[in-house]
Amino acid sequence: MRTPLVRWSVLSVSLALALTSCAKGTGGASAPTPTAGQFNPGATYSGTISAMGFGATDEIGSTRVDLAKKSLGGADVKLVEGDLDIQQFLSSVAAGDPPDLIYANRDQIGTFASRGAITPLTACVQGEQIDTSMYNKDALSQVTFGGEVWAIPEFNQVQITMANADLLKDAGLSIEDVNGSSWDKITAAAKKMLKAPGGKLQVIGYDSKLPEFLPLWAKSLGADLLSADGKTAQLNSPQVVKALEFAVSIYDAQGGFAKVKALRDSADFFGKGNQYAKNALGAMPMEQWYVNVLNDVSPKAPLAFDTFRTPEGKPLAYSSGSSWAIPKGAKNPGAACRFAKTMTLVDTWKAAAQARLDKRKADDKPFTGILTGNVKADAEIEQMLTSGGEPWDSGVKAFYEANKNTFSLPANPADKEFKDAWQGAVNRVLNGQDKPQAALDKAQQDAQKALDEAWAGWTKRTN
Repeated sequence: MRTPLVRWSVLSVSLALALTSCAKGTGGASAPTPTAGQFNPGATYSGTISAMGFGATDEIGSTRVDLAKKSLGGADVKLVEGDLDIQQFLSSVAAGDPPDLIYANRDQIGTFASRGAITPLTACVQGEQIDTSMYNKDALSQVTFGGEVWAIPEFNQVQITMANADLLKDAGLSIEDVNGSSWDKITAAAKKMLKAPGGKLQVIGYDSKLPEFLPLWAKSLGADLLSADGKTAQLNSPQVVKALEFAVSIYDAQGGFAKVKALRDSADFFGKGNQYAKNALGAMPMEQWYVNVLNDVSPKAPLAFDTFRTPEGKPLAYSSGSSWAIPKGAKNPGAACRFAKTMTLVDTWKAAAQARLDKRKADDKPFTGILTGNVKADAEIEQMLTSGGEPWDSGVKAFYEANKNTFSLPANPADKEFKDAWQGAVNRVLNGQDKPQAALDKAQQDAQKALDEAWAGWTKRTN
């Protein structure tokens, strides 16, 4: 299942201005925070609630939406489909007319919470008697800020190693040479599988997936980009610098990032002409949902899978994904809480998985699973899997193993600025503007300044 990527499409200054307006309210006092009395698992709701940023475009979504609607007891649900439009959302909160729910990436929640754009869900969790122990601990930590839960985790994303089995075999390699357990072997494999006649890149030997996977490479060396309390940037630690140097060196060994990116971008990523089917990519770490895509569009492609591994050989994955949050000033927070709860319950996920299983059976295809933010649902769904033979069974096994060996970055009030700092540093290195140490030194200064200012603002607002 592919989780939509929510784009930060607003300039930082616009974000700050809009969120400041949200925090202060419009036309007088700010909207009151819902209390536990507004949430009751036995209550029924009428009217219409709106949810922004989510579309029930397949059986996984539509099955759950139908059950969530039913749980409301009569209220209708209006889905504003497509990725969350942040500018539209912030403007609606500032104007006092927000949607009842938003569907957002978990790494956005800290910023929204710190600026007053969403409301804490402590009362929601207590009133609706939501068992938070069912949620993935890393997913829940990403939406827990200032001692309160601010969103309900939904889908989960992890990374595994994906490779072209034919290219590996032709180069005398195996999946163990590219799974991360030896960085020297990755470098050698990238060069062996690389094909660039006359300097024109035709086959990428290995794609280290920068800028987005820097946290994964750093963590494989034991480094976190941010301290556990979310207050101290650690972007220029020796391990992070070493991780960036290595991941960039993979591109340098293949003619530079520009050539790799151009070939990467030219692939029919979601279609039959994807880079594995066309033998244009040796290996890369990639989110688990791509296994399902490849099985669907190119089931005969020569593939090999394993978890992404640390140099010690241990499985590792960076947990990210989506969540449901209730905006400040939502007119029907009770119905919104019930909807988010029902969308993420074990029985709801099982019903959605059964719908997917039935469809796959009808199409004579295997059911390769769904990763949710609910660990109990994941355990149930794992028992429903059907075999697709190799290499697909290995791929599914890899991403379920990865899902049990995750880490995440903690929520903080400067989520956006922090992410901009480290991704900007990586991009400057990839573009040849900076060396890794210099880029990360600058990123460290920018990120720490943003964190200090955001935490100071949070303290001022909450004291």
